[in-house]
Order: sequence, then C-alpha cells, then structure tokens
Amino acid sequence: MSLQIGIVGLANVGKSTLFNALTNAGALAANYPFATIEPNTGIVGVPDERLAVLGKMYESDKIVPATVEFVDIAGLIAGASKGEGLGNKFLANIRECKVICHVVRAFKDGNVTHVANSVDPKRDIETVETELALADIDSLERALVKMRKDTKSGNKEAIAKVAMAEKVLDELKSGKTHVEPIEGLELLSAKPVFYMFNLDEDELTDEAKLAELSAMVAPQKCVFVNAKLESEMADMSSEDKQVFLESYGIKEDGLSQFVRVAYDTLGLQSYLTAGKKETRAWTIKKGATAPEAAGVIHTDFQRGFIAATICKYDDLVRLGSEKAVREAGLMRTEGKDYIMQDGDVVEFKFNV
Repeated sequence: MSLQIGIVGLANVGKSTLFNALTNAGALAANYPFATIEPNTGIVGVPDERLAVLGKMYESDKIVPATVEFVDIAGLIAGASKGEGLGNKFLANIRECKVICHVVRAFKDGNVTHVANSVDPKRDIETVETELALADIDSLERALVKMRKDTKSGNKEAIAKVAMAEKVLDELKSGKTHVEPIEGLELLSAKPVFYMFNLDEDELTDEAKLAELSAMVAPQKCVFVNAKLESEMADMSSEDKQVFLESYGIKEDGLSQFVRVAYDTLGLQSYLTAGKKETRAWTIKKGATAPEAAGVIHTDFQRGFIAATICKYDDLVRLGSEKAVREAGLMRTEGKDYIMQDGDVVEFKFNV
C-alpha cells in the first residue's frame, strides 16, 4: 500500500520548496502565491536502514522500500472555501489523500512575502483549519439534502447517518475543526493531520521554541524543518547528509521525520521480506493479522494463506543467518491469528 499525503498550507510557507527537497521532483517553487497551479505528485521510498542490512546479508539482487506519495496542493488563502484564490478546486485534491501534512511558516524572511504580511503560526493554522471546516459545512449541507430523502423509507442506517451528519455539521458550525469521519463523505476536517513547522535554521535546536510550537497543535504531532537546509541535502549521499545534519545539531532529516510521524498518525508499520531476488518492506496497519499482511503482497496470498514463518529483524541481524536463528529456537511458524509486529521478517506459505 502506498501512503498518499497531502501537503497543505497558506501560500508562501515553503510547501513547494519542501516538496522539491523531499521528492527531488523539480516542482516549481517561486516567491509569489499560487506558484503551484496543479497539484504536484511525487513517489519516494520510505527511509529504512534495515533494508540495506538484509540486502547485504541475503545478497539480494534489488532492494525495494515501501513508498509514500506526496501531493503538493496549491496554497490556500482566507476565503478559499468560497472560491477566493484558487478555491474549491484544490480543496477537492485534499479529499483524495489519506493524511494531511499542514506546513506552517515559522521562519522570518523579508524577501519572502507572507500573504498576511506578518509571521504568526497560530493565526495561520486557524486560517487553514477554518477554510477546511467551511468547505466541509458546504459539502455536508449539500449532502444532507439527498441523505434526508433516503430516510423517508424508514431505513435505520440512513436515519443514523443523517443524525451523525447533523451532529458533525453542528460541531463545525460551532467552531470545531477536527471531527469524526462519516462513511461515504471525505470530510477534510476528519482527515488525520500532522504539522510541519518551517523554521529558521537557528531555531531547529531551540528546545523552548519547539516546545511552544508543539503545544500549539497538541494532541496532533509535528515535525520541525528548515526548507533551505532540506534543499541543500536533497542530492547528498546518506553519509554526507548525516555529517551535514550533525554540523547543525540535528538528528533526523525532514523525510525521515515526515514518514515516521505520518506512519504514527495513521497507525502504520512495516514488515520485511528477504531473499536473493529482492529484499523489500511492506506497509500494513498496526494490528494487522498475518493473512492481512500477506494480502498486501497479493490477494491470492491472503485467500490461500496457510502459515507464516517469522523471525525478528534484530534476532536475524544479531545471529547473522536464518540457520542460526532456527538453531536458537527463534524462528516461529504462525497461523491466521498472529498479529504482525514492526520489523517481522516473513516468508508466507499459501495454497491457491
């Protein structure tokens, strides 16, 4: 499963610059609102150092990481829900994404125009969330016209759905910006969300500043980056990137932070398969059973699931081979009820 993340925010907060750095896709980045006219998309591999280790151990012909798709959506402005700026066309793009990354400007740069002429992260967050909520109010009001017609037959499910939609509509009108999802309605305010603060580089290690921004969006999660530094690292090797990060006192690059928090927000994890042909990471929901995990590879694997031979990545690396893991009694055969764990190294047995 490829994870699709919508990158949203006001105009001129650094979204396209970050998109370019994260994906190396070469999307247009310029110092004027609406540099992004159509949503840019880019698919990148999820950073996972375990793959290189297993690839070397198994002498794999290729290494295939899990993937994430970034969708860079045109900058919003106040009034977007009513058609201001580029309006509803681009709000529709957000509805297709699994999770929203809200990029917030916290950097100060007189050469980069702010649409409100001042840097105020809290205000900017509220502006975007208000626009998303207003778009949902409009969407719900239109949907309810049809939904109420469906209740005339006395269908209990339809009646319950209308009641839920009316409850959510009242919440949005009262100012709530994060609501429960409603099946069949891709509400923007119901999307899982996390925040990416684009800071000045000297603030990336300012613990007080980071704590202040974290508290601003709690309980949602956030990451902290400097778009210019991310751009400088875009073409670096892993080794050079690590040295570069350390020179600034930073532990993790933007892509690694981004994916880690996105996975956590959506409750995702990865399991691994390894062999001579390929070593690969597969993305699954936390709590997924072994057959469900097998189905990510191919639906036939889930339908014909027999068992899964599983060991822990750490055990495999520590002991050096599958043979040693077996001899240590750490290779297990699991059935249909087994709940997959992050870092499981798996071989599925199935019969179709």
